[in-house]
Amino acid sequence: MNVPSEIPDDRVLYGAAYYPEYFPAERRERDLDLMRDANLTVIRVGESVWSTWEPSDGVFDLEWLRPTLDGAHERGIAVVLGTPTYAVPPWLQTRHPEIAAERTTGQRVPWGGRQEVDYTAPEFRWRAERVIRRIMETYARHPAVVGFQVDNEPGLHLLHNEHVFARFRAELAETYGTPEALNEAWGLVYWSHRLTSFDELWRPDGNTLPQYDLAWRRFQTRITTEFIAWQAAIVREYAAPGQFVTTCLAYSRPTLDDVRLVRELDVNAANLYYGMQDHLDLRKELPRIAPWTSTGVWGLLQAADRAYGTAQQRFLVTETNAQAIGASEMNYPPYPGQLRQSALALVARGASMVEYWHWNTIPYGTETFWGGVLPHSGEPGRVHAEVTRIGDDLRRIGPVLAGYRPDHDVTFLFSNASRWAFDFFPPIPNAPSKEHGGAYGVIFSAFYRGALGARRQASILNDSQAAELSVEELVREHPVLVVPALYVADDRLLEHLRAYARAGGHLVVGMRTGYADEEARSRTTTQPGVLSADTGTWYEEYANLVEPLALRAAEGFPLPDEARATLWADGLIPTDAEVLLEYDHPSLGRFAALTTRTVGAGRITHIGTVPDAALSAALVRWLVADRDGTDWGIGDRPLTAHSGRGADGRRVWFLHNWSAEPAALSAPVGMADVVSGEPVPAGAAVELAPWDCRVLLADA
Repeated sequence: MNVPSEIPDDRVLYGAAYYPEYFPAERRERDLDLMRDANLTVIRVGESVWSTWEPSDGVFDLEWLRPTLDGAHERGIAVVLGTPTYAVPPWLQTRHPEIAAERTTGQRVPWGGRQEVDYTAPEFRWRAERVIRRIMETYARHPAVVGFQVDNEPGLHLLHNEHVFARFRAELAETYGTPEALNEAWGLVYWSHRLTSFDELWRPDGNTLPQYDLAWRRFQTRITTEFIAWQAAIVREYAAPGQFVTTCLAYSRPTLDDVRLVRELDVNAANLYYGMQDHLDLRKELPRIAPWTSTGVWGLLQAADRAYGTAQQRFLVTETNAQAIGASEMNYPPYPGQLRQSALALVARGASMVEYWHWNTIPYGTETFWGGVLPHSGEPGRVHAEVTRIGDDLRRIGPVLAGYRPDHDVTFLFSNASRWAFDFFPPIPNAPSKEHGGAYGVIFSAFYRGALGARRQASILNDSQAAELSVEELVREHPVLVVPALYVADDRLLEHLRAYARAGGHLVVGMRTGYADEEARSRTTTQPGVLSADTGTWYEEYANLVEPLALRAAEGFPLPDEARATLWADGLIPTDAEVLLEYDHPSLGRFAALTTRTVGAGRITHIGTVPDAALSAALVRWLVADRDGTDWGIGDRPLTAHSGRGADGRRVWFLHNWSAEPAALSAPVGMADVVSGEPVPAGAAVELAPWDCRVLLADA
């Protein structure tokens, strides 16, 4: 992370997206005063209004933002300046309709929303560059500006425009060299798809082959990454030393490879929306309010861990809930205390900035009822008061977080390529669409949430990152590595995971792991492919489960009575592995559901199903049973304890009460309350109000 000199590592930025252009100019000074009074330290501006920056082709109005930047600087509020390229102005749409994105070949995305553009189109690119350069020339060195956001939530559409497809075809020719090589790689003998020329490649609209689809998805993520890298390069020509460049990620975007894209930037930034009210009650299971929000405490934590995992370092939250977020029928504002506990949960998992979308609730447009810190009246109320308290808390907490890295007990391996492949060939019925997380999201989350159920801490590592770590680093930094569904993987990565287990790591292999190669071709070896010999298991049968299935446990495995296998059952046949679980079923009962085997200095555990919440928690408890941890005595209460260490080696604890009833914990060692400064002796009661969070610093 390129930490700006204006933002020390011992400070957590806190703020909101701010759109002064949407309101009368006389509100600006009052808004900025209210922000200062609420302890806000950063605002994001300028990213949504190309038509304000450039009202007509080549005619610029650049001074409208200066009073806001000057006023923010006078009040000690930093500014993240956005480039406006995700919302194309009407004059450009009407003059060059050919720049519209095509979701399917020949079918343009209608104008009237945002992100309707083909961002590879030359006519778009040179006008985008022109407006970016004019903005940068004017404001890049303004003393309030600490960083830049290029574009906004990139990767919404798979582009089917003619020149995009032509480039895809050309890249295939460059990669494979000959049609015969592509025929071999994709198995195009199937259904008479064999090519004699790359020009014969059919459009993706009618494609039915998974190998083609995976290549198409990978290609689309590359052009999204290139677009953001292109903008970042322009901005860096004007940026001062210490100013960062980022974009804001929406992880549901179908053409996003988060790891590769963020490597083109200085720091990861993410938009993390979550269900509030009873969705944050740890004892309840509620459906998501909207596809782009998480649900449950586990969903909030998973979103934060994913954001940290993208670059394996602290991240920025560029957008998150302030009040009710979403359409006019989605009215679920936070209960008192929930904004604070959620903000501190994000910080606990590595956020170095928390920024609300947005400051003022807008009186018109699509997002009329997406609530900001201030309601439509513009008058400060309950939310503003809670935001003020959070800002004061973060001012006190920031200094102990210098060099902060979140702790974890178990790591979950995420695979973008497997996610894309499961979008095309979902292994479970009724899977969500790719924009809503897809089948892969369902499977991954089923495993991840077990960490919270076991009251342990999790981290997320991407498969490309695992491949880049040495075996020794992988064992040291991720001693327990759960691989929920690594469907697409080359032999090299699978061999790397074998070596990890043999060197002392505990590898947990989930469904379809090792099943297909890097082209999404099913391996013709005994499953699970390269890993089969070391798992001590194999399988040839698998089945979808119509309803959850009970299990039988071997002595010593902590299986709750309510635990169930769901969605999927691999018929695991052990050859040299200890059976921990079997399916309790008259037919599937002949198979193992969970096995384990010592391999070298480590272990491989093979699970053949998608666990429900109880089974997932039981699995994590078993995996980390021999790992040391600070015992807060939480049990199954709706409480969590998350921690991390700063550069000085001291551990910071974030204790959360995810319920409407007060609770208390006993301090296992001497600590100090970071916010109040009061000592907390070992054995003292740590009181937690409803929807509360306490931040404690251990003495040693």
